Amino acid sequence: MASEMDIQPCAVDQPQAPSVIVDLTGQLENPGESMPVSGKLEVDGYSVGDKQLQLSDGIQYDVVLTNAGDGILVTGMVRAHATGECDRCLEPASFDVAGEIEEYYLFEEPEDEEAYEDGFELVGEDRQVDLSGAINDAVVMDTPFVVLCRPDCLGICPTCGANLNEGDCGCADKAEQDWVDSDENPFAALKNLKLDD
Repeated sequence: MASEMDIQPCAVDQPQAPSVIVDLTGQLENPGESMPVSGKLEVDGYSVGDKQLQLSDGIQYDVVLTNAGDGILVTGMVRAHATGECDRCLEPASFDVAGEIEEYYLFEEPEDEEAYEDGFELVGEDRQVDLSGAINDAVVMDTPFVVLCRPDCLGICPTCGANLNEGDCGCADKAEQDWVDSDENPFAALKNLKLDD
């Protein structure tokens, strides 16, 4: 059954995404050993900031877990097809997500946490890791800051609200003509000025 996930970055009180637990019991015991893991996170959509985005087929993930000696390095990709609202014209807009995952899960709490600039997670005492946070981060990082229905979207008219991709509404020309004819135009007086030959 699909669920809704909210993957706003740095949000503390947001609902948790479905867990993606990988059990390492009896696996990756020695440095250098690796294990591929792939699957699909069944979610209908997510939000980033004030954007609400729908996912047509969840989030596919394909990662490799490697024992790096002091922890498990997870690298790989997430893929999804998202649909939302165009930021310019408010019509439906869609895009593909292809985000990279790189997460480190340490076996023990480090003595110097500042040595891990990009942060870290811990492998649980039960030798399990939850990949959902890394998957969420990868999706957020690959979500465009501005979602557009097409690169050259003209947006909507600020005067009448018409979708300018469907044709010119005439408001811009009317506003320009009104300004040319107005008393606020510093050049309006020149049009009545007659020059002597």
